[in-house]
Amino acid sequence: MRKAVNKYNNIVDYINQGIGWVLAIMLMSMTVLIFWQVFARFVMGSPLTFSEEYSRFIMIWLTLLGAAYAYRKGTLISIDIINEFAGKKVSRIFNSIVFFLSAIFAVVLVNYGMDMVIRVASQTAPSTGISMMWPNLAIPVGGLLIFLNSIALLIDEHFLREEGSEW
Repeated sequence: MRKAVNKYNNIVDYINQGIGWVLAIMLMSMTVLIFWQVFARFVMGSPLTFSEEYSRFIMIWLTLLGAAYAYRKGTLISIDIINEFAGKKVSRIFNSIVFFLSAIFAVVLVNYGMDMVIRVASQTAPSTGISMMWPNLAIPVGGLLIFLNSIALLIDEHFLREEGSEW
């Protein structure tokens, strides 16, 4: 059992490593697009028609992929007062509840996100002509990644804890 959950967490960590690179590339792309937009508008006197829309779509993907990535890394905003003042047992129970509720929220994101993707697939963005399916696809993809990371965090909490710790 321990070997299987360890393998799952290794796979999730490998996926997160790839997401980290994708996030870096997307952030650089968005920065270049916005710089190019400002340069074209104020120096060349001819603003680009597509850069704002592309940047907005990249920001949507950055937000949802970044939330999943930060969740696994433990860098999201959280209230740590319970973990600081409670014992390890209470802290583990509290963390498990949080991870479980996050997994449920992620399932809701995937479910309603896919519904939205299907509904907007025929719509196109005004400036770029891109199907609105692509920016909205970030919702179920981000939800799936949050779900995978929630399971990995639950595994960390219950199966991969240090030997000899109380529970």
